[in-house]
Amino acid sequence: MADISKFKRIHCLGIGGVGLSAVAEILQDNGHVVSGTDINRSDITDHLNRIGIKVFYEHKAENVEDVDAIVYSNAVSDTNPEIVRAKERRIPIYSRAEVLGMIMRNYKHSIAVCGTHGKTTVTSMTSLILRDAKYEPTILVGGNVEEIKGNVEIGGNNYFVTEACEYMDSFLHLNPTIGVLLNIDSDHLDYFKDMDHIVKSFKEFVSNIPKKGIIIAFGENPFVKEALRGLTNVITYGYTDSNDFYAENISFDDRGFPEYDICHEGKTLCHLHLGVPGEHNVLNSMAAYVTVRYLGVNDDVIAETLKKFKGTHRRFDFTGVTKKGVKIVDDYAHHPSEIKATIDSARRKYADKQIVAIFQPHTYTRTAKFLNEFAESLLTADKVFLCPIFASVREKEKIVGIEDLQKVTPGSEIIHG
Repeated sequence: MADISKFKRIHCLGIGGVGLSAVAEILQDNGHVVSGTDINRSDITDHLNRIGIKVFYEHKAENVEDVDAIVYSNAVSDTNPEIVRAKERRIPIYSRAEVLGMIMRNYKHSIAVCGTHGKTTVTSMTSLILRDAKYEPTILVGGNVEEIKGNVEIGGNNYFVTEACEYMDSFLHLNPTIGVLLNIDSDHLDYFKDMDHIVKSFKEFVSNIPKKGIIIAFGENPFVKEALRGLTNVITYGYTDSNDFYAENISFDDRGFPEYDICHEGKTLCHLHLGVPGEHNVLNSMAAYVTVRYLGVNDDVIAETLKKFKGTHRRFDFTGVTKKGVKIVDDYAHHPSEIKATIDSARRKYADKQIVAIFQPHTYTRTAKFLNEFAESLLTADKVFLCPIFASVREKEKIVGIEDLQKVTPGSEIIHG
């Protein structure tokens, strides 16, 4: 079994990314001498330099001459000169997910939050509740959280909370004792063949949770049910009393923020009033509630944290008001289901306002696979502006035909209804 702790000098390729930069900080805190390369200078790389992690801004073979191990992000190719040189020198090379899995083995309780939608929000909610409860968790989130001034915070050795991404089956390298399964939907079809393939991967993930551990899952998603088939160490949550924990008396205040009772075996346990809008956050908060309650956190602490939680960066993130009074909300939603949830949240929060969506599709592959679904979700807004597709570094070429969408509406306004 690989063990990253035996390597003193560790070099990270793609260190400017949100995920790998956080791993780099944890490695440094664990006593390693950490360096890295990223072609783009950013606030993240400037921060890493300030805390003593040397960052190079050009990939060169000489950058890895004095290192003991390499950690790379998914954006790094086999032809990268530092990868090539590391192979020549037989320096051990690990993916970010592999190293994260090694790190997780050092904690008594390792929580991994997986699912197609909601990972960042639930990871943030769970982490901040544990933090407020004085559990001192080590936190690794896929977005910036105001309360921790970034996406990583080093805590004690008992609790570790992280997102678990399914893309390229990277979450199968992790070693959680608690797995949180939010939902399963069709996505990342540049890697997954179909829904059967996606469900198979999630099933393998939850099957890897040790029997003495626990799986906390949304019990009303049919694909989640399939992934859980045959497993007994499961706690479910949802909207009906067929689940172990369920929501009742859901309502929304005049700001579009939900409040509801969370129940168990016919008894009301707690009333939750959220500080973030949208019905999807009812399920997000339930996942966090069940997770931390399993770990013994008091209901009063949970309720207080969820009430003051205002979301993470680029998750229905209110950024300001224009001179003409237009309110601007930034959201990372890049899947049709997420777009619909975001627009629905805006409808509830700004019920008397016109909703205008400005959308930049992320990856040609996703746009091609979900073209009709994107149209249906976006048309729930009053007006839509489409921007050119943002191509992923993993896409080697544009998909013929999808560019036609841009020719029809390059930065244009679509008015309907």
